[in-house]
Amino acid sequence: MTNETRTIHVRPARHDDAPALCAFLNEIIRIGGTTAHQTPFTSEAFVEHYLAGPGFVSCFVAEDETGAPCAFQALDRWDGIPEDWADIGTFSRPGNKVPGAGTALFKATCDFARSIGLKALNATIRADNTGGLAYYGKMGFVDYKVDKAVPLKDGKLVDRISKRFLLGQA
Repeated sequence: MTNETRTIHVRPARHDDAPALCAFLNEIIRIGGTTAHQTPFTSEAFVEHYLAGPGFVSCFVAEDETGAPCAFQALDRWDGIPEDWADIGTFSRPGNKVPGAGTALFKATCDFARSIGLKALNATIRADNTGGLAYYGKMGFVDYKVDKAVPLKDGKLVDRISKRFLLGQA
């Protein structure tokens, strides 16, 4: 058995990444169960939400060995969290995940968040998204709030678990 160490290339997202990132986010939405998003994005709506909108803070992309985007992580701000916090979302290409991409993205995101003076990150995850809950737990997020029985478009009620990560000086 070979233990390969892989270097994950992480960089800021560009507008020309939008079609690829939008395509795998829409596939995640289509599959269901792992994102709060329920309506697919157009490339333009993706750019507005993740790369240039009024709440935009940052978006980083991890690339696979061919240089294609394989995951992305975005920070944005909205009125439901403190002013010195940002909301985080992490998405990996379905079916062909790159081990270590989420950890590499989180390091870049935290470094950037600290550099602009943020104090904490918020992740709000559907209770049925076991992979997302595990990922954010592994990254050091802790539960601080649960919104009970949030309805989905189809009427299904799903709790939303909010976790926070205090940025500190680490």
